[in-house]
Amino acid sequence: MAKDDLILEFLRYVLPVEIVDYFDLVYMQEIEGTLHLYLDEANRPPNGDSAKPLSANGFYEESMIKDFPIRDRKVVLHIRRRRWIDEEGKSHSRHWDLVAEGTRYSKEFASFLKEALGYDPNTSPIT
Repeated sequence: MAKDDLILEFLRYVLPVEIVDYFDLVYMQEIEGTLHLYLDEANRPPNGDSAKPLSANGFYEESMIKDFPIRDRKVVLHIRRRRWIDEEGKSHSRHWDLVAEGTRYSKEFASFLKEALGYDPNTSPIT
């Protein structure tokens, strides 16, 4: 197995599946015990409601999502969703459902916290 394939396979165990399939890890850093992973949506246009070719048109503002800790480090995913534009100037994007309703936690992490601790995670700011 090639090194890039091995890294991708490892990430499938660490990150939510949608992240690994549709986003590229572009940077990471640790700040005061928190691992920050920066992910950009891959440039694969949605093939939804437009039969016209789409071209990349930048990113929406970054969203931050708390996820499962890794090796005793908090994890924050910095997600940038991509925009595409068709030849008529109409903007297109994918709808992502990565966050548990009413929280800034990944769906899987929020579900784990609710089951393990018996309460819904709060919406406190990401630190």
